[in-house]
Amino acid sequence: MNKIALKINEELLEYQTLRLQHLITEVIQCCEDRKLYQARKFGLPYAEVKCLLLFQGERYLTVKGISQKLDIAKSRVTKILEGLIRKELVEKREDPKDARVKLVSLTRLGEEKSAELDSFHREIHRKLLLQMNAQERKHVLSYLEMLHSAMEAVKEQLV
Repeated sequence: MNKIALKINEELLEYQTLRLQHLITEVIQCCEDRKLYQARKFGLPYAEVKCLLLFQGERYLTVKGISQKLDIAKSRVTKILEGLIRKELVEKREDPKDARVKLVSLTRLGEEKSAELDSFHREIHRKLLLQMNAQERKHVLSYLEMLHSAMEAVKEQLV
């Protein structure tokens, strides 16, 4: 390959790198805006929203499990759970197999709130898809899967 073609390819890659960086930053900002809107809409701090969403498909979680899934300290989980308990969205009980372990579960009100949150997320994603025609949706989903795989591969290289 000649030097001119190599220089053009390098310039193109640099442009594409900057464009990808900018687009991902904008997407993340949109997600941050949605998180703020969601917190206001549901009257919950976003940390509590994230915690409630962990219960989808789970009957019980432990403080340690929540801590690991949210990647935060157990002391922070305790504070989040205190807020959710005050709002009567979760309850804690002793594990019958190990009294040192506390099992956390959704209350009936918590199940309803979690279902509302899930429905809200589904509706937002549905609206996003409806901004595109069927062929565009297929391509976007395919490219997002490709981007996700690439991101996972780069993450593995960094570890």
